This record gives sequence, structure tokens and C-alpha cells, in this order.
Amino acid sequence: MKQTVSAIALMLALAACGGGTKPEQAQTSEAQQAAATTGAAYSIDTTATSVDWKATHKGGMAPRWGVIKVTSGTLNVENGTITSGEFEVNMNSLTTDPASVTEKDKKSTDLDGHLKSGDFFDVAKYPTAKFVITGVAPYDSTKGKSLEAGATNLISGNLTLKDSTLNITFPATVAVADGNVTATAKFVIDRTAWGIHYKTEGSPENWVISKDIEIGLKLKAVKK
Repeated sequence: MKQTVSAIALMLALAACGGGTKPEQAQTSEAQQAAATTGAAYSIDTTATSVDWKATHKGGMAPRWGVIKVTSGTLNVENGTITSGEFEVNMNSLTTDPASVTEKDKKSTDLDGHLKSGDFFDVAKYPTAKFVITGVAPYDSTKGKSLEAGATNLISGNLTLKDSTLNITFPATVAVADGNVTATAKFVIDRTAWGIHYKTEGSPENWVISKDIEIGLKLKAVKK
């Protein structure tokens, strides 16, 4: 069975919403074959799983951040290691934190509606985002320094946003113990790689909105 893990990224999951050092860019390439399903199945605990997002506009002067809900998912574990898995993010659940909207004439709910519209994610037509695990490897700290503290693994997977699917790779901190899997990750994706532009590519309106979206993922799964 094809594995689907979303994020935002997971989306839908995505980034620290305050200040601090920006997470590294996820490696991006063409979509790849999903990982084979092996090992025991674990169900995503949607109450303990979160996907955060952060972006800016006005040339970086106005950061915005918020959350998107994970609605379902499964991970497979063998010999204490994630082998494959899936989760989906409900794009209709996208919300902006009111604390990130400081202008007197702006409301967070207005931004919610704009992001969900055809100008960006067009959630009426594309209500879910998906991330499909294609590979999990040990993280080798000698080949690079991750901003994900304590990174243990490199996770690769096909991220589907709207009608476009690309493979991304990012470091994550993964722990398997006592019938639970926990994982955290912080990384950046370029929305334009998935064809998400405001107005037209290269337009002034599109330019003042950051191409980069910071994604922060906090995940928990429980053995079935």
C-alpha cells in the first residue's frame, strides 16, 4: 500500500513561531517511490501531533504564523526504526495566530480566508496536503550540522500541496519506546516549487510575500 505522510507536512508540521535561527532548507527533488510497508503499525495520535507554519510579507517585516491540523496517519516501525508511514493535514483547518497580526486594520481571520482561497492553497479544490515517506536513514552529524537539536534521522518523502508532488528530505529527532513513536522536525520549503504564487510569478505582490515557509512538526504515534 502506498504510504502517505502529510505537512505539511506537513504539512503540514512544521517551525518555531517566535524569533531565533531560521531552520535549514529541506532538500527538494522529483517525487520518488513510496517506502515499502514493513514492521508494526502505529496510529498517529492527532491530539498530540501538531503542524506549525511561519511566513512573512512586506519584505520580511511582518511575520505571520499559525497551525494546521493533522487528521489521520500511520507509521510502521521495525527494529526500533520507522520504515514507512503516512499522515494527512486538513488544509481547511489552517489558522493564523492572532498574536502575529499586529496591524490595527488587519484580522487573523481575514488572512485565514486569503490563504485558503485560490490565491494560495485553494482548499475548496485541494482540501488535504500529504506527505509520503520514501526513506528513513540515520543522521550523520559528521556530514552536516542540523539546526534540529539532537537529530537522529534523515526523513525523505513526497509532499503534495495542491496538485503538485515533490520529494523533500529533512533532519528529524525520532524516538521509539514503550509502544510510542515521537518525532520533531523544523525545516523550510519554497512554496513556488509547488507552483504556489500570489498574482503572477515575479509580480511585485508575489515578491513581497516570502517564498519560504517554515514548517515545524511535532508527532506522536501509538502502537496499534
